[in-house]
Amino acid sequence: MPCDGLFVFIGASPNTAFLRDTAALDRKGFVLTGDAMRAYWDSDRMPYYLETSCPGIFAAGDCRAGSVKRVASSVGEGSMAITFIHRYLAL
Repeated sequence: MPCDGLFVFIGASPNTAFLRDTAALDRKGFVLTGDAMRAYWDSDRMPYYLETSCPGIFAAGDCRAGSVKRVASSVGEGSMAITFIHRYLAL
């Protein structure tokens, strides 16, 4: 099919089934993080922005519920997750 351009859209269907018994997912399978999963949170401290319902486990990018599904944003979230991991390990 001839075309002048192509837009590749990935991330619409998360590959997160392996997390079902570990972290809270929304009805579409995206990982709930931060405020979105407060109902599943049972720690005394507030969750970090990218932290899942399992303390110390973080999600970034397209698999995360509420992400903007853009490569640049995913890279930024990955960098943020590293910072949160360091904070978690320092607890």
